Amino acid sequence: MLQAEVLKTLASPRRLEIIHRLSQGPCEVRRLAEDLGASQPNISQHLAVLRSTGLVDAERDGREVRYRLTDPDVVVACGLMRSVLQRRLARLGRLSAMDETHAELVEIQ
Repeated sequence: MLQAEVLKTLASPRRLEIIHRLSQGPCEVRRLAEDLGASQPNISQHLAVLRSTGLVDAERDGREVRYRLTDPDVVVACGLMRSVLQRRLARLGRLSAMDETHAELVEIQ
């Protein structure tokens, strides 16, 4: 159940952007919004979801709240999934090329 909850949280492209930005180090909402070209309320909503699943922590620094990854291995996990998807796309590309070659051969005959 926990794994499904985390994977559901990571299913958002914006949350993945936040994860990758936080892999560079802790950051405030304002700076995250600037870096990602999004509104502060939107980033805050996504951070709340990431916090609820334990992927990020927040620490107050004066008036600012700085967010950080709770475990940098979440970026490793995202990288593994990206590799799986790249291999899948390569296989689909090869299959598509084979289909095109087969279609050309059929037309010639």
